[in-house]
Parts: sequence; C-alpha cells; structure tokens
Amino acid sequence: MSYDVFLAAHGWADATHEPLAGDASARRYIRLYSGQKRAILMIDPQDDTARFTHISNHLRGLGLSAPEIYAQDAGLMLLEDFGNAQFAQVAKSEPNMEIPLYHAATDVVCHLETCGVPAILPRAAPDTLAQMVEPAFTHYLPLLQSTGMDAKNDILARLTDLLAAHIPNETVLVLRDYHAENMIWMPERNHLQRVGLLDFQDALVGPPIYDLVSLLQDARRDVTSACHTATLRHYLDRSGRSEDAVIPAFHLLGLQRNLRILGIFARLASERGKPGYLGLIPRVWGHIQTSLATPVARDIAPLINGLFPEPTPDRLGQGALT
Repeated sequence: MSYDVFLAAHGWADATHEPLAGDASARRYIRLYSGQKRAILMIDPQDDTARFTHISNHLRGLGLSAPEIYAQDAGLMLLEDFGNAQFAQVAKSEPNMEIPLYHAATDVVCHLETCGVPAILPRAAPDTLAQMVEPAFTHYLPLLQSTGMDAKNDILARLTDLLAAHIPNETVLVLRDYHAENMIWMPERNHLQRVGLLDFQDALVGPPIYDLVSLLQDARRDVTSACHTATLRHYLDRSGRSEDAVIPAFHLLGLQRNLRILGIFARLASERGKPGYLGLIPRVWGHIQTSLATPVARDIAPLINGLFPEPTPDRLGQGALT
C-alpha cells in the first residue's frame, strides 16, 4: 500500500507534510498536520513495524513514554508526535538543562532494570556482544585501507572473556540507541514520562549499564565532563550498584559498543552514500581510547591499538572531518 492510500484510509488525506531528519536506517519520517491534529508518519522499507509495536506497547505498559500507535500497515505507521524538544537540542540551547535531562534519562534506565523484558527479543550474552563487533573488522579496516586481521580471533575471545567476567549476570531490556537525539523532553508530563522514547526497533535483552554507556558515550555529541560525572553518580545512587562493579562493566560495554559503531559508520559512508558519518568517527575513537586506558582493558588494549588504525583526517579522506 502506498503511503498516500494509507493516509487517506485513516483520515489524513489532506494533511500538510513536513519531512523530518531520518536516522541511520532506511526509515523516513514525515510530520503531519491536519487542523489541530498532529502525527508522525514512519515509512519503514524493512518493515520492523510489528517489532516496534510490541516494544512500544511494552514500554507504555511500564509507565514510560513511547509513541502511541494510531494506525499501521506493512512498512507504514502513524505515530504520536512528541514534538521538537530533542534532548540534544534542548541541551545545546539551554546548557543548564544538560544534567537534569541526563538524570531524567538515567531514571528511565534504572526503571527498566527493575522490570520484565518482552519475550520475543533476542538475548545478547557475552559471546554475542563480542561477535557484534564484526563490522569493525569488515568495514572500518577496509575503509582505512588496513588489511591486518591476525588479531581478530584473539580480540573477540578476550572481549568475550572480559565481558563474561565483569558485566552483571542479570539481563534487562536494552534500548541500544539510547542517546540525546532519540529522546524528546516533555516537561508537562510526570517524572519518567517526561522522557519521550524513540527509535527502539533494535532493542534486545542484554546487560544492565549498556544504555547508560549509550547515553554518556554518545557518538553524536560531546557530553560535558560535569554531566558525565554527575550522571554516573546519579546512576550509582539510583541503581544501588557499586562503583567498583559498574566502572569495569561500563568501559567494557563501551569498548564493545564503540568498536561496533566504527564499523557501522564506515559502512554507512562506503556502502550507503552517507559520508557525514565519517565526521563522527573520531569521537567514537576517543571513546574507545578512554575505555582502553582503564585497568580492566589492560590486556586487550595492545591488541586493539595494534590492529585498528587511528582515524586521522588523512586516513579517512581529505575533507571527511569538515
């Protein structure tokens, strides 16, 4: 069904259309206006609509703000419009709001750690998490014209062992893309519902702390040192976890997540014609170096630094960082 037919079938035939910025996927988003009504049209060529619906319903059932679904068909959804107050934009225009925003987002993470998980989602054990780093080898290394792969198996084995030794044993709902561009600030709502959640199609069942890493080691914006420190302390206080347990897990999950992101961004640039992602790679590399400098990564750091080249402007290509 074309989206025009879909909109007409649900009373939005005469709506005004405002295209919105998309995400790293093939999905497109259009804001619709019809009189006093507003909605978001999501066009999803890969049709993750059933998965989105399941997770959205689950999140709302937990008292969180996920978009209400007004209508759906294959690859098409009409969603509740949370507005324009993206966390990243609010923090940019009102720097004094950064810490309150990140504390609110952390409260959602802590809440999810106390709740059950949807049955249909895949589970990410330590070996699965390590294997998810594969794009770093298959896309980032070729992008920088590096062919050395000798240490790959050793890196994956050591990362698996480290994750198994240091991440918490329990599993929680992990939203994965939990960062400041995927949350909308809605201060008119109460407590946890002030955080509007977007783009959770890739959620899985995995370790606590993962979404805290996603929030603080953001590939798209620099979280201030003050906010990082205050948010980490807020998480420790709210979760009841000890700093000695959280910090090693935080940096190992950061290492896993950011190595994967290196590969994903390289693939988006080289295969999907999105060179803007190259400009984000140095920040991701910085997060990797931060995690590698911690004691828990002492044995794996030489392997990673020996295999993966630093993403200098020359290596990424002239103009990639402008």
